[in-house]
Amino acid sequence: MTVDSVNASGFAREGLDALNRIAASAQDAEGEVRRAAELIAHCVRTDGVIQAFGTGHSQALVLELAGRAGGLVPTNRLSIADLVLYGGDAPSVLDDPLLERKPGVAERIYDLAEPQPEDLFVIISNSGVNSVIVEMALRAKERGHRVLAITSLSHTRAVPASHPSGRKLADIADVVLDNAAPRGDALLPLPGGGSVCALSTLTGVMLVQMAVAEAASLLLAAGVRPPVYVSANVPGGFEGNLDLERRYAGRIRRTAS
Repeated sequence: MTVDSVNASGFAREGLDALNRIAASAQDAEGEVRRAAELIAHCVRTDGVIQAFGTGHSQALVLELAGRAGGLVPTNRLSIADLVLYGGDAPSVLDDPLLERKPGVAERIYDLAEPQPEDLFVIISNSGVNSVIVEMALRAKERGHRVLAITSLSHTRAVPASHPSGRKLADIADVVLDNAAPRGDALLPLPGGGSVCALSTLTGVMLVQMAVAEAASLLLAAGVRPPVYVSANVPGGFEGNLDLERRYAGRIRRTAS
C-alpha cells in the first residue's frame, strides 16, 4: 500500500474488503458464525442471559450487543465501571489506567453480575491478551459457561501472552470470531512507520449482527420468537420493552449510557 492509499477511499476499499471476507464466512454452515449463533440461540432457548464484556474500545461492541433496538433482550453489559456502580468502590479507582491488568478485577465483576449456569459469555478484545479479559474467560469456563470470543487472530498470534496462565482469549473460548483486524488494529500504513484508522469496531459490529441474525433464524426454525427490543423512540416501544425485560428481572442491567 502506498501513501496515495491513506485517504477516505483507501480506508473504504480496505475496510469493505475485510467486511466482504467476513460476510463470505457466513455461507459456511459449519463455520464459526454458525457456531456462534448456535451458542446464542441455545442461551435464549434455555432462558439464559448473554453476558457481554470488553474493555477500551471493545465496549462499543458490548453496546452493540446489549440493550439496543433490534437486539436481543436477554443481554447484559459487564464493565470495569461495575466496581463502582454495583461494588461500592470509590469512583477514583477508575482513574488507574492499568486497572484492567490487575488480578482479581474480572472475578469481582463476574461475582457482581451473579450469572446463572445457562448464561453465555461473549468476551471482546482485539488483542485477546489483557489480564482482565483472560481472567474473565477463565472464570466463566471454571463456572461452566460457554464462551464466545470476538478477537483479532492476526494480533493475538503476533504478541506474547501476558496473563500468568500463559493463555489468551482465543485459547479459552468455545467459539472464536476473527474480526480480521491487523496487528495493532490500524489499517492504513503511514510513511516512516505506524498506521492510521482502526478496523476492529467496523468488522466487530458486522460479526455481532451476523451472529444475532443467524441466531434469530435458528430460533424461528425452532418455533421460538426471538425476544428483541423495539426502539424506545417509536410509539409503544418503551412500554413493550419493559414487558419483555420482566422475564429477566434482576438479571439484566439497563443504566444510562
